[in-house]
Amino acid sequence: MARKSVAQVQRESETSELKRTLGAWNLMLLGIGCIIGAGIFVRTGNAAALHAGPAVLISFVIAGAVCALAGLCYAELSSSLPVSGSAYTYSYTTLGEFAAWIMGSLLLLEYGLAASVVAVGWSGYVVSLLGDFGLVIPETLTGPFGHVDPKTGVTTLFNLPAFAVCTLLGLLLVVGVSESAKVNNIIVAIKVSVIIAFIAIGGYMVLSNLGELTAKNWTPFIPEPTGDKGEFGWGGILRAASIVFFAYIGFEAVSTAGQEAKNPKRDMPIGIIGSLVVCTVLYMLVAAVLTLIVNYKGLNVPDPVAVAVDSFGPQWAWFAKLIKVGAIIGLTSVVLVLMYGQTRIFYTMARDGLLPRIFATVHPRFKTPWINTILVALMTAFAAGFFDINTLGDMTSVGTLAAFGIVCLTVIWLRTTHPNLPRGFKVPLYPVLPALGIVSCFALIFTVEARVLVFFGWFMLGAIILYFLYGMSHSRLAHGQDQVDAPEMGEFPAPVHEEGR
Repeated sequence: MARKSVAQVQRESETSELKRTLGAWNLMLLGIGCIIGAGIFVRTGNAAALHAGPAVLISFVIAGAVCALAGLCYAELSSSLPVSGSAYTYSYTTLGEFAAWIMGSLLLLEYGLAASVVAVGWSGYVVSLLGDFGLVIPETLTGPFGHVDPKTGVTTLFNLPAFAVCTLLGLLLVVGVSESAKVNNIIVAIKVSVIIAFIAIGGYMVLSNLGELTAKNWTPFIPEPTGDKGEFGWGGILRAASIVFFAYIGFEAVSTAGQEAKNPKRDMPIGIIGSLVVCTVLYMLVAAVLTLIVNYKGLNVPDPVAVAVDSFGPQWAWFAKLIKVGAIIGLTSVVLVLMYGQTRIFYTMARDGLLPRIFATVHPRFKTPWINTILVALMTAFAAGFFDINTLGDMTSVGTLAAFGIVCLTVIWLRTTHPNLPRGFKVPLYPVLPALGIVSCFALIFTVEARVLVFFGWFMLGAIILYFLYGMSHSRLAHGQDQVDAPEMGEFPAPVHEEGR
């Protein structure tokens, strides 16, 4: 239960004083750029094909509402605790070391496995684009181990493109390549442009033949449940909500900008809720176009947007290529930043003594945590190469939902123990909304398949055992040492803000 003091965390922060220059519009645009990512390019098709059908539109509303509850709690924490870092740091400062360890373990699922999910989606778009130019990668090397393609009957052994992109980006991170603000802004603009172009052109094609497409692909809008848990009906809509939840989790970047907001009390909720509302509308429009143009049963693929634009017809081949290139550029950036984020979490935990010091070892030339980065690259590459996207995505969602639930709990704990702590923003309707956030996060967790929950249970049990075997006895805090005494890295600039998923 040992906790870091706010003063200690401030000493450990490597950032300088931040200027309050961001208004509500700045925060909202930041959130939109960070939220739009692999979730909409990759997971929407899985959710529609396997669980909700066209009613995946409702699933987006449910997932967005859950994220809004967690987002308000993030906003309060970022405005009341003058610390830098992720939810791991918040937990260490409030709930204590064990909670911070649990949060660090959950962030491994949120960042590390999320990178694998995005890499699998990246692979799908690359394979599709190369196919447009007559370059065919053997199908056995484009999917998870043991997966049988229902159309061709081919059994895949290994996802080579997904493995390769994780490995190559890991090497880039070892060298110390990071994105500049300008490059990051360009990539965000490309992603948003691809989404809007797809909605505009796809929407035009839908409206020109709305009656026939509605009767063919949207009847019924909510498919009848099959009898199996989470397969269509309202149970399927809730199950799909836990899948498309993956598409929203970039909103945390808005909360991390709390110290830069001109008026946190007013601007933070506008930035968070506004970006979630805009992205929910965009996501629903994308899902509507997807499920109207292509029957939902054919969308269980890693590249659903590519499948949809391919169905536009040969006269739209140029547009299909453009969409795929835009998606590939955006997804490459997402994999890079997610892997980067995971290495920083491991590095911070190693400096705290909770992980072996080798995770904080800095390369003498590149000034990067090279051993840590190589390990993260191999972990994400292995997961992307051998596991299917649905399993990886579900494990990511479970870990993230649990992390968000703890963040909501942290707000309640801090209000109870430190009622007089200055807060730039307070969650409205306290304690109803934080409590509702906890309940809704864990309710969505239990819509996931039992096999994923079993894996999650074993994963957390292993993490807890590791803490008591190693972390607790090696904690620098337990020995009265500050993290600032640990070895520092050299110039390894962080991205301006965390990229969306």
